[in-house]
Parts: sequence; C-alpha cells; structure tokens
Amino acid sequence: AAIKFAGDVGYPVLIRPSYVLSGAAMNVAYDRKDLSEYIEMATSLSSEHPVVLSKFIVNAKEIEMDAVAMNGTLINYAISEHVENAGVHSGDATLILPPQKLYVETIKRVKRITKRIAKTLKISGPFNIQFLSKDNDVKVIECNMRASRSFPFVSKTYNVNFIDLATRIMIGKAVRPKLIDLADIDHVCIKAPMFSFTRLQGADPILRVEMASTGEVACFGMNKWEAFLKAMLSTGFKLPKNKNVVVSAGPLSSKIDFLDEARQLQNLGYHLYGTQGTAKFFNSNGVETKLLYKPSEKKEPQMVDYLKEGKIDMVINIPEAMGLEELTDGYRIRRTAVDFGVSLISNLKCAKLLVAALVWLKKNPEEFEVKCWQDYMAALVE
Repeated sequence: AAIKFAGDVGYPVLIRPSYVLSGAAMNVAYDRKDLSEYIEMATSLSSEHPVVLSKFIVNAKEIEMDAVAMNGTLINYAISEHVENAGVHSGDATLILPPQKLYVETIKRVKRITKRIAKTLKISGPFNIQFLSKDNDVKVIECNMRASRSFPFVSKTYNVNFIDLATRIMIGKAVRPKLIDLADIDHVCIKAPMFSFTRLQGADPILRVEMASTGEVACFGMNKWEAFLKAMLSTGFKLPKNKNVVVSAGPLSSKIDFLDEARQLQNLGYHLYGTQGTAKFFNSNGVETKLLYKPSEKKEPQMVDYLKEGKIDMVINIPEAMGLEELTDGYRIRRTAVDFGVSLISNLKCAKLLVAALVWLKKNPEEFEVKCWQDYMAALVE
C-alpha cells in the first residue's frame, strides 16, 4: 500500500510514525529503497499504531504560528518564518521574528486559517501551528494544542507574555489582547539551534525532519543580518579568520543558487576551495576556486587532510541527496569538519543568509553591537 501510494503521488514522500516525540524515525523517502527501509524503521518504533505517509512538497517555506485563544477566539499570535525550507524539524530550524520575507497575502491566509482552527476546536489556551507555503498556497502541517518551544522566544521578542495570557485563560480569568504593532518594532530576533555533534561520535551533522538539536539561542539585532550573526556566534560558530572556505554545493541547482554568494565571498577576500564538481562550475563562471579531492578519489590535495591540518576555517557542504547512504564523501567531509572544530553549514538557505550577513558586516562594522534586551524594548514604549 505504501509503495502504491508513493507511486501514485510521486516521490519524495514523508513517513511519520504515530505517537513519537521530536520526529523520531520520521524521514523523507526519495525512492522505493528509502521507503522500504524507512517504513521498517518506523514500524519497529511504533508497531501498534499506523505509519502516516504524505506527499513531501519540495522547496516550500515553513511558517510557525504561536497563538493564544479564549473560547475559540484568537487573542494574541506571533508568526515566525523559518530560514530553512520545509523538511527541517522545527526544533532544528532557524526562526526569524518578525518575518522578513513573507508576502502580505501569505500572512493573511495564515491568520485566517489559524482563526478557523481555533474556532472549530474551541481552543482556550496556548497552541502552535506549523504551515508550509509554496507559490502563496498555504497548507497546515500540524496543530499542537500546547505551548511550543518558541513561546518564550516570541514573548521576549514582542514583550508580551504569551504564557501568562494562556494561563489566565485556562483558569477562567478574563484577558484582553495585548497590542502588537509591527510598525513599532525596529528590531529583529533570530532563534538558532545548538547541536552536540562533537559528542555524538559518527552522527551525520545535517538537518533532517528528525530533530537533532540539544539546545537553542535567540539574539536581537536591528536587522536580520546582525541578529543572525549574533545567533550563530552564540552557538559557538566561528567566523573564518584566515578566510579559507570549502564549498561543496551539492546538486547543480544548489551550485547555481549559491553562485552569487560565491562571488560575494570572493569579493570579501575569501579563498574558496571546492570539490571537483563545485570547483569546475565556479571556475567556469568566473569564481576562482581551488580543487580539493573527495576522500573516495584517493588523489592529492585531499579535502579531509586540509581539514585535519587546520587549513580550512569553514565548510559549506550541501548534501547531494538526503537518502540512507551514510558513508558518502559528503558525510566524511561533514564529520571531519565537526571532529576537528571547523565551522560547518549544511543548509543552503542558512549559507546564503550567512554570506549576506558577512557582506552587511563588512559595510557596517560599527553597527554590530551588543545591547541589552531593555534597549530593544524601549522603542516599543516610546
């Protein structure tokens, strides 16, 4: 039945076991072999309950709604956008609030759907809805009738205590909506995940639908580039001191998508290194990139040796595919980077935002400053 469904709707498909936390054993199958193995994993984890299959929508944007309702009426809400496309667990995603790249019509549709869900379910208290949007078509991924991990994040960003509101409603006290006027908010806050891959020997440090992060940070800035840089640095990410950066951009579509960012890195004075496909593509498009060979190619100079010898400051490695194969060259490069303390980015959207942030920092070094939370909130009450 699963194989027939996948054949009917077309790959990729999403496999979701029932009654598991943090997306355990949740996977995206890109072919029949993946599907068979993932189904086996999912049923072994939750054998007494059904495994849900759905069509996985590629290159869709994920949107987070944190809200409080009373007797089915929406009281307060916050809409965050994910930097990464849908397919990364919300606990591992980088969130931006207020959203910076959502269409007004998309925001209206998200709010309209949220109101209908709250009314239909007669919600009194906190709830969280995850949406995906593609070509301005908005779909619900899931609705959780509880406070989410992003409730403290949105509360701090907007200076509105969502949990206090929800608690008062749940014990029967009357509340009024707190005014949140986005026109009065000059700042941006970004929540970034923290990982413990250095302590998890052999784990592949990439973002998937199954949650892998073990913590998170949130940082403020006057724009998304400042907030993103602060958030990344707070997670332990190190900016390239010697400006030696490896780019292994994965499939052709990713190489094309990252080409402008590669040019920007070159203009900033970064020295680019790449695997064979990436180096050839960048060089043919005017971006000087030195060739380093993959582990399986058994040639010099070797990518892994450069990482081990401290010759590389940062690795941008976009996986060729997200299937089951573990011992790929990409995995070895990512794992070596983590084991030797080299900063790693394995998501294309995050890599593009990082380059944009570095360009901003080069032009505006005096604007990159540390402020206390009260300084950002002062603008809301002036």
